[in-house]
Amino acid sequence: MHPMLNIAVRAARNAGDLIAKAYEQFDNVEVEQKGLNDFVTNLDKEAEQAIIYTIRKSYPDHSIIAEESGELEGADTDHQWVIDPLDGTTNFIKGIPHFAVSIALLVKGKIEQAVVYDPIRNELFTASRGAGAQLNGYRLRASNNKDINGAILATGFPFKQKHNLETYLSIFASLFADAGDMRRAGSAALDLAYVAAGRADGYFELGLKPWDFAAGELIAKEAGAIVTDFAGNHNYVKTGNLVAGNPKVVKTMLAKIRPHLTDAIR
Repeated sequence: MHPMLNIAVRAARNAGDLIAKAYEQFDNVEVEQKGLNDFVTNLDKEAEQAIIYTIRKSYPDHSIIAEESGELEGADTDHQWVIDPLDGTTNFIKGIPHFAVSIALLVKGKIEQAVVYDPIRNELFTASRGAGAQLNGYRLRASNNKDINGAILATGFPFKQKHNLETYLSIFASLFADAGDMRRAGSAALDLAYVAAGRADGYFELGLKPWDFAAGELIAKEAGAIVTDFAGNHNYVKTGNLVAGNPKVVKTMLAKIRPHLTDAIR
């Protein structure tokens, strides 16, 4: 395992231990609303600090972008860690056991290492650029579906972008007409990891932030999936609009999405 991936795994497990213990003792969890339909707990903050501490202990000069702490610029700006300490906070608050720690390392703007850790199921998804993706040490491969007929597609509702709801529902209906079924589980990081594992054949969502998908993006790609924006380009880092799956599934998904595109979601 690459040394920097090893540190990411250690950081994810440290945060995951905190989250799992808090999940068992939810009376000690404090919940705040930081925006419209956007919640944060004291655990998000504690887990994030545990991750930052673990990274900085080994790489004190590296830069960090974290969901709760924002941008923490270090002396070394070529190495940048992108952290979501608890992707799926709403699930956690409601006692739904589906959430994850997400950590990615960018080197000169390219994602090189990635970890998505589900502390409840003890599932550790990892990837190093060019070295494939793994789940608990076993190689991952995306599904081999030839199109979306019978496929399971994962998605996330645009609850922070309800002004795009009509467009999203049109896209959903178009895809659902041919797909086998849809899943809306509440964690973008795990959705992308599940694409890597072949549990979902494709995935689409609007309005994500880099910490939501950076780690999952590399894990999916290293398992043979591709990631694009809704127009089939690579502008998703800016827009936060993602489509992922094996190349044939994504091709079909994009063809279904294209008639419903607006300037707001390209």
